[in-house]
Amino acid sequence: MIIGEGTRTRLLVVLVAFVASLTWVQPASAATALTVLPNASRDFKLKIDPTADWRAYGAAIRGAEASGAVTRVTPLQVAQSAQHVGRAALCHDTGLDGTYKYDGFCWDQADDNTSAYSADGGWHPQGLTASHDFDGTSYHGHHLYLASWFFGSEAGGKDRFGRITIAESTGGRITYGHVMLVQPTGNDSSGNFIPVTNVHADGIVWYGNKLFVANGGELLVFDMQYLWKMSTTSREETGIRAGASSARWHQWALPLVARYHTAERSTNPRACAGGSGPICLGSLSLDRSTTPPTLVSGEYRSHDAGGGGRIARWPLSDRYDLPRADNGDAVNTTSAAAGYSTPVFQMQGVATDGTWYYMAGECPTSWVADPTARGAYSCVHRAQPGAAPSVLTRAPSLTQNLSYSRASGRLWGLNEWTGHRVVFSIDPP
Repeated sequence: MIIGEGTRTRLLVVLVAFVASLTWVQPASAATALTVLPNASRDFKLKIDPTADWRAYGAAIRGAEASGAVTRVTPLQVAQSAQHVGRAALCHDTGLDGTYKYDGFCWDQADDNTSAYSADGGWHPQGLTASHDFDGTSYHGHHLYLASWFFGSEAGGKDRFGRITIAESTGGRITYGHVMLVQPTGNDSSGNFIPVTNVHADGIVWYGNKLFVANGGELLVFDMQYLWKMSTTSREETGIRAGASSARWHQWALPLVARYHTAERSTNPRACAGGSGPICLGSLSLDRSTTPPTLVSGEYRSHDAGGGGRIARWPLSDRYDLPRADNGDAVNTTSAAAGYSTPVFQMQGVATDGTWYYMAGECPTSWVADPTARGAYSCVHRAQPGAAPSVLTRAPSLTQNLSYSRASGRLWGLNEWTGHRVVFSIDPP
């Protein structure tokens, strides 16, 4: 076959890009590979008190619903409420490699600019999941995307409250609504709820009816069947009073149904330090290459903490849509199925297609001159277990969770940089 000059040039460009993607400058003090941790099943546990952290919430939910103050709605109703209308295109620079056919959307102006570090207080996005996690493809034919956020203020500190966003993308239009995360209180005869507090909502996965939210040293579980519409949005308070429900100005609320811990139950989940201690849950994704699917968590580790974080694989139960208990109960201790240590610094998200692990974190200096500079691009790294990572592409600054769609083969992510926020996807090679 005779190759023309133009074709040779294009092949050379592709080859150069491929070789560049293999170049990875390792930070000085970290390991060099995605290292298998042989004792993960022994060392990494999701622990729960079945009475206090599961049955008590169920009783309180029944009591709240019996009051008549809350009404059940569906995720699609929240998304199609068009409480907010996003922008059906990437409205900011992303740094993504166009070879991977990037796409995505933006929040509206208010949600692009709200900040948990402002004087008046606001929200910061963290986790991302979608209907491709819910059942592998869509939510009854609709493409829904869910994000988790934490609330904070300059004076009051961060991690004060948590919420999720449920968005629908039709390709040409993005509509969504915000849902407050709440904790049920009381019992079957007198149920109520309060806001979930001390929460960063680090990661999120929608699996069947359950919504998993990572929060450092704990895994919070919500049930989308109990998605509630509030009686009023005019109150700052959260709960039921005088027969009416409210959730801090939110139209909807989602109650907690279970709470797992990676350390002792009395330990502050936001004090989770990682390293050689109990594993911290800093991001979540779902691996649908296994049957049943596997929950994947990633641990954030800064330079000051001494290196990259750890990844754990948690087996799930298709019967209960919950972590699979070691003893076969519906709810009990769950041991990790596998674990890894990553050399990627400041890993904010990890997802896998079953072969490759994709990790969002700090770029090496061969890709970004000063990775710690304000507004510096993040990078999406990838590696197979036992191998050194390579950079797949630069990514939006402060990229957080990643989510892999087995149905489309696309890798999704979002970032948190105030005023430059996007939800994006790429088609990895």
